[in-house]
Amino acid sequence: MSNWIVLNGRELLIRFALMFFCLALWPKGGIYWGMGVLALAWLLDGGMSRSDLIKEPLILGILLFCGVWLLGLLWSDFAADLEGKWIKYFVFFVFIPLFSLLNRERLPWVAGALLCGYLAMVILGGYQWVAEEEQGISLFDMSYLSYSAVLGIGVILAVYGGWIALSRANWPLSILLWLAALLLLFFQFHENARGILLSTVAVLLLMFCLRYRAKSGILAVCLASIVAVIILFATSSDVFHERLEAIGSDLRLFQQGDYQTSVGYRLATWDIGLHGLAEAPVLGHGSGMGKHYLANGFKSYKDGIYRDLPEFHEAKHFHNELVEIGVHLGLLGISAFAFLLWCWFKTFKQQQMTLLGIAIVCFIFLSGLTDAILLYSRISPFLLAVTAVIVCWQRYKGGLDLVDRKSS
Repeated sequence: MSNWIVLNGRELLIRFALMFFCLALWPKGGIYWGMGVLALAWLLDGGMSRSDLIKEPLILGILLFCGVWLLGLLWSDFAADLEGKWIKYFVFFVFIPLFSLLNRERLPWVAGALLCGYLAMVILGGYQWVAEEEQGISLFDMSYLSYSAVLGIGVILAVYGGWIALSRANWPLSILLWLAALLLLFFQFHENARGILLSTVAVLLLMFCLRYRAKSGILAVCLASIVAVIILFATSSDVFHERLEAIGSDLRLFQQGDYQTSVGYRLATWDIGLHGLAEAPVLGHGSGMGKHYLANGFKSYKDGIYRDLPEFHEAKHFHNELVEIGVHLGLLGISAFAFLLWCWFKTFKQQQMTLLGIAIVCFIFLSGLTDAILLYSRISPFLLAVTAVIVCWQRYKGGLDLVDRKSS
């Protein structure tokens, strides 16, 4: 009897930890509490004894990627900012206990918690935009960039889920998911994140091209429909118009030597970052040195033409994933990042979800061209949680491979 009570108590703790982690993704600082509770449950469940985890491609990619960051401390300044944004790359480690704890019985609870938390977050952001005409979610201290990114991920998942439902002849669910994708995309058009929005649209077009590449008639209709929806959403969004017009004005100001604009700041940080990569192309300047290099570059690079930029925006990162990693770790770090993305794709491919794997990896890469998206504290944990739930659902429940088989 006592053994049953202990086992039952442990199971309750594990389920609580998994669900708490999914719900803690969105409030500011909540993710770190969620990671702590999850790690504790994993250790109590004997997680360290799971030697078979290394066989999972994404876990191997995470271990190599984070290992390179630890290795980079060897040639960095020991005064490196350990509280800098780069530390958030180690959040990837959370995938190990999360993936290890998921099983057939726990999976529905975790999927439900993840979906409920996501829907609550979307509703709060939508309410803030409609009622208060503000970007992001102030209650969670969530920026418009993070909110736009999770909306884009939702669009991709909803479209893919609609195809799964369609392959099972479940028309009501399929239509519901595609309507949800349209609503999420509509919300995204009213956020200020231009680069992330364009990444979402590009990935959508890629998904439809891959899905219907052998059916030119259906593909043409789908692409025409997507373009029509994009035009409709774009013309109805004042925010999109303002951000689109700002590109031209920002570029003109940049040419005139005024860099204190959204586009000007990004171009300036990329200029400094690429120079930093060129100075140390193989190993970079060391883990934690990116913020220091950027701050010093504002003062001294090109005789200090960017010296006033700290007044416009604090020097935190380079607004480009490849440049950010390259300044810290050079081509070694960029290669490790490419390996991580390949392992991420391979994890989906092994479960016959090639199309979704391509979509997720392309979204990460394209969004990372204008923002260091994986440094946002909510994005990488959410993507990892989505990956773990979908892969485990395929493994334990089955049935998510019909789309890829029909489109191949």
